[in-house]
Amino acid sequence: MSGGVDSSVAARLLANQDYDLSAIFMRNWDTRDESGTDKGCEWEKDWDDVQRVCRSLGIPCSMIDLSRQYWNRIFQPALDVWESGSTPNPDVWCNREIKFGALLEHLPVDPNTGTSWFATGHYARKRWSLSGRPQLLSAKDQIKDQAYYLSSISEQGLARALFPLGDLTKVQVRELARTYQLETAERPESMGLCFVGERGKFSHFLNSYLKPNPGPIIDLTTQKIIGQHGGLWTYTIGEKAKISGQSLKTYVCRKDPIKNAVYVVPGGNHQALLEHRVICTDWKWIWSDSPPAGFRCSVKVRHRQESQSCTAKLAHDGALEIVPDEALRGVSPGQVAALWDGDWCLGCDVHKARRPQMRPHKQAQPLQDTIETLDKKAKEWQWW
Repeated sequence: MSGGVDSSVAARLLANQDYDLSAIFMRNWDTRDESGTDKGCEWEKDWDDVQRVCRSLGIPCSMIDLSRQYWNRIFQPALDVWESGSTPNPDVWCNREIKFGALLEHLPVDPNTGTSWFATGHYARKRWSLSGRPQLLSAKDQIKDQAYYLSSISEQGLARALFPLGDLTKVQVRELARTYQLETAERPESMGLCFVGERGKFSHFLNSYLKPNPGPIIDLTTQKIIGQHGGLWTYTIGEKAKISGQSLKTYVCRKDPIKNAVYVVPGGNHQALLEHRVICTDWKWIWSDSPPAGFRCSVKVRHRQESQSCTAKLAHDGALEIVPDEALRGVSPGQVAALWDGDWCLGCDVHKARRPQMRPHKQAQPLQDTIETLDKKAKEWQWW
């Protein structure tokens, strides 16, 4: 439980059922800054809300401090990625490494079955295939759907997961919270990365951890320097570039960490903003059986982005190349690309800034729609 309305309603729904239920609160971030104050995420308030809700539900709750694991596994690697000019998504890897990693390792198990269920307030769904394997599905509420953020978790972690909110909309969840008279019913929705909290602009937050590294802003069309940046992390590919003294609207199309340069183009529809291939070198399938190379599916590179039809191919070095039917706009190295078969999420990885040569491949085939056929083929799937 996080102290928000979603996890509170999830707990209430489970409390109505025949579960031996207990709640756990993760402290992932130490908000004390160098001055000794405690600002930002204000985890104590979240913990207080969790305790109040649990008291009203009559269930025990406990807190686990995973701030060290979060710093080492999520935040420090993300800082390195930002500093290099790429754009990480810490929330995706937090689910893999922390919620469905370090936290799951600490949870008690039933002595009879050797396992336990792990419920969260995510807007996502799970179903079982005919052979008894778990599948991650999009939520009913497409606006709040969070399956993208869960796309990196393993099959073993997904098997233990429960998503009580998967078939509900946010409006319904809020109404249920009021009906159940939960203390968090009117709590505002949290937005953005948890470790930024109320600290202000994201770039200012990063500036407190990364040393200034100024460099040129270059117009890609003229190759002229038109401004200066304070660090590659201060600009994001695809976004409007704010350049002092420039009236022309320009957009970031590329960043060069070797030259420490940010490249921009005029207008938001420039061809340089389009990405025709997404390259992934360490793909993480939720099912460990990798699908056949050259299959048809759909891809998302952002949360809330409508999935786009694509073909997934295998590069000569084992990397996965995703070729969308229509070019994607503003894709940055480090962004997470997730593949889908309909509403079934297959897995994800980060986009790399390279263009490998492709081995010759057969014409892409659609991934079979029936789960029964997929189960039969699962053991046969291999790279060719």
